[in-house]
Amino acid sequence: MSSTTSDAGIPLLTEVIPGPAPAGNKHAVAPETTVDAVKDDIVTLEARAATILEEEEWDRLEREIRERVLIQIIERIDFVLEQRVRDSLADVLQTAVEGLAADIKGGLHVSMRDVVTRAVTHEITKLKSAKK
Repeated sequence: MSSTTSDAGIPLLTEVIPGPAPAGNKHAVAPETTVDAVKDDIVTLEARAATILEEEEWDRLEREIRERVLIQIIERIDFVLEQRVRDSLADVLQTAVEGLAADIKGGLHVSMRDVVTRAVTHEITKLKSAKK
């Protein structure tokens, strides 16, 4: 192959991927080590992504559960409040009805006594005038 001047700046594949490390060089990286490091990085990134997704899922799940519990509590509070209002209202109405009934009975007794007293007085007056 002939290389042109425009290809002079492009590195060769052997320059990008290092070959086997020389025997005396302890710091050189073997290609297998580079591939392993990349795999480890990918696994680490996948684990981080899974953790983030899990945290987002947990956050979403927590919000859903919180909303459901809140709705259930509100419904329960509405029911309990309505029941207590009914019970209290029933007690108030019962007391009011009992008081009203007592007032009506008292008024009826007074009225009946007055009516009977007038009727008896009228009859006695009639009898006295018939005797004369």
